[in-house]
Amino acid sequence: MTQEEAGRLPQVLARVGTSHGITDLACKLRFYDDWAPEYDQDVAALKYRAPRLAVDCLSRAFRGSPHDALILDVACGTGLVAVELQARGFLQVQGVDGSPEMLKQARARGLYHHLSLCTLGQEPLPDPEGTFDAVIIVGALSEGQVPCSAIPELLRVTKPGGLVCLTTRTNPSNLPYKETLEATLDSLERAGVWECLVTQPVDHWELATSEQETGLGTC
Repeated sequence: MTQEEAGRLPQVLARVGTSHGITDLACKLRFYDDWAPEYDQDVAALKYRAPRLAVDCLSRAFRGSPHDALILDVACGTGLVAVELQARGFLQVQGVDGSPEMLKQARARGLYHHLSLCTLGQEPLPDPEGTFDAVIIVGALSEGQVPCSAIPELLRVTKPGGLVCLTTRTNPSNLPYKETLEATLDSLERAGVWECLVTQPVDHWELATSEQETGLGTC
């Protein structure tokens, strides 16, 4: 960690704590709009690894040529997942997010073929059924962001036999959401809508002391 990153760490931890405490979606999106210009440097101070870990998981499960795969990055934020996807040869990436300012930062990276403003959970994804070879959502499955009821929408836009890769946190404040998410996924699997291929618990995806654990899943 650089001296600059260490110096801003208390401020970043406070900002992350505030983010996790916002449960109203409209308030959360305004918070992310304000955070967007400093988001990348803040998560760098946290040594935030979730995008890399999720894309690693997706890459191991993916069968076929990554260059030919069409990927949807849901709740793409500033584009950190797209950076990791490109590094592993996934070059056809589209993104959606509910924050206009986050999308502005993502657009500046020049890694997405298309970006759309979409508040998942309040509106459907702007894509036809069975469009994508893989859908990935990192960091947005928590209280006040993407509701568990939106999981079928992720599956809808995924091709038959395609992959969905998602993450959620297991810190105490997110446990009720995690339990609901797992129940939703179990119900959908029993209904034959999807099949769980990988469940990968991961500790310490960031330095925030109360927000250190997450789980990864790919279907």
